[in-house]
Amino acid sequence: MFHSVPLGWLVTIWGVLGWAWLGLVMSQGMNSREFMKREHSLVKPYQGSGFGIPNWDFQGSTMVTGTHVRLTADTQSQQGAIWNRIPILMPNWELQVHFRVTGTTKDLFGDGFAIWYTRDRMENGPVFGSKDMFSGFAIIADTYSNHNGPHNHKHPYLSAMINNGTMSYDHDRDGTHTMIGGCEVKFRNMQHDTFLAVRYENEVLTVSHDLENDRAWTQCLQVKDVKLPTGYYIGASATTGDLSDNHDIISMKVYEIDATEEQLKEDRSHINPSSTFFQPPRDHVDDPKPSAMSGFKTFVLLLLGVLVCVGCLVGGIMIYQKQQDNSRKRFY
Repeated sequence: MFHSVPLGWLVTIWGVLGWAWLGLVMSQGMNSREFMKREHSLVKPYQGSGFGIPNWDFQGSTMVTGTHVRLTADTQSQQGAIWNRIPILMPNWELQVHFRVTGTTKDLFGDGFAIWYTRDRMENGPVFGSKDMFSGFAIIADTYSNHNGPHNHKHPYLSAMINNGTMSYDHDRDGTHTMIGGCEVKFRNMQHDTFLAVRYENEVLTVSHDLENDRAWTQCLQVKDVKLPTGYYIGASATTGDLSDNHDIISMKVYEIDATEEQLKEDRSHINPSSTFFQPPRDHVDDPKPSAMSGFKTFVLLLLGVLVCVGCLVGGIMIYQKQQDNSRKRFY
């Protein structure tokens, strides 16, 4: 026998379905205009029908597990990277990276990881596991300060660099001479999920993060009039040196953002990467070297100090002995 459903139940059911639909929309990106591109995205389960990850290549110390892609282990002198095989052809897009950095030490750790959008892929190098003099941009999460002098920021530090292939990343200066912006971040040994977002829309580059697990983006930097070509590749790399950390990638999701008809018709494949804040490289200035006499002067000062101490000691002993001799004479 058919029974009518109470109106209150119907309202509840439709409300639940509405919230579920809204959650699905929000999970697809920052707004409903975005759609995840699976050919550019790295999501679990990683393994395909055969060996490797569909549409992705990895190299160096990279290890693929069931829960994450480990670019480097907490071991010295490692380099690892993972790269998408398919070039980005969309004029507007967003990359969301779910990552984790952990280590056993509290104060000494390194070196960091980088997120890439570049012309060349799968090339090892000195810039956090990838090549120098690259064409494109890098988002660098630097966990260790190599700068010998004072910085105006603390580490870990998140920065962006746009390069047309003519600039070298100055590792000794932590890239401060070529970055277009950055912010201090704390993401090591978090007990919750940590995320980065790189958004490129209408020639505006925005880098944000969610490090507090509150599912809301905090803007790190935003640069207008950034020109980036289509046809470049996304990737991630990491490196360790004398200091180390586990650098893990859990997911990399690329979302397509709606573009105008004019943007879709424009050929952006030959654009030279540039920005209104694109600075010419400043000369690398070495730290002042100690003079040749500094070591000798230090030795002489130490020697004089020792001689003075010895002289005082000997003089004190002689005075003490003389006083003892004088005291004995009083008894004769």
